[in-house]
Amino acid sequence: MSFSLPSYVSPLRQWTGVHFTVAALAGIATYFLLGVPTDVVNNRVFGRSIESTPWSMPVLIATAILSGLLAATYVGVSVFDSTAKMGTIGGALSFFAIGCPVCNKLVLIALGTTGAINYFGPIQPYLAFAGLLLLTWAFMRRLKNAGSCALSPIVPHNTPTSEGENSCVQQ
Repeated sequence: MSFSLPSYVSPLRQWTGVHFTVAALAGIATYFLLGVPTDVVNNRVFGRSIESTPWSMPVLIATAILSGLLAATYVGVSVFDSTAKMGTIGGALSFFAIGCPVCNKLVLIALGTTGAINYFGPIQPYLAFAGLLLLTWAFMRRLKNAGSCALSPIVPHNTPTSEGENSCVQQ
C-alpha cells in the first residue's frame, strides 16, 4: 500500500527559503496590521470600547498564517489572479470580524451604536468564518494551480517573451 500526498501539497515541497521568508514576513505583517488597530494585540495607540471576543486572537493568528502562506504563493509570479482578490476580501472580512463593533466608523455611521452592538456584533463570528474560508480557498487554489501549470516568471515589460509562455490560465 503506497501513500500519496494530495496534489496541492507537492508545490510546497518545491518552495525555497525565499517562499518561507515571504510567508513569515507577510504573516507577521498581517498579524500586526490587523491586530494593532483592532486592539486584539494590546497597544497604547488604539483602544476598544467593547472587549475583544475569546475567538478574536485565534482568528487573527489563523488569518496571519493563511495570509502569509497565500502571499508566498506569489513569489516570482508577475500576474495576480482572482485568488489574490479573494484573499484580500478574506483578510478584510477577518479585520471586520475581530474589530470592536462600535469602534468601526463605517458600521457606526450605518447602524448607530445600538445597531452596531445588536446587529453587527452578532454577525462578526460569521464574518470571521467567511474570511478564513476565503483565505483557505485562495491558498488551496493557488497551490492546486501551481501544481497543474507552470506560473510565468517576472519578465520586464520591454523584454520579448516566447509565444505561449503565459498560456496557462488559472482555473
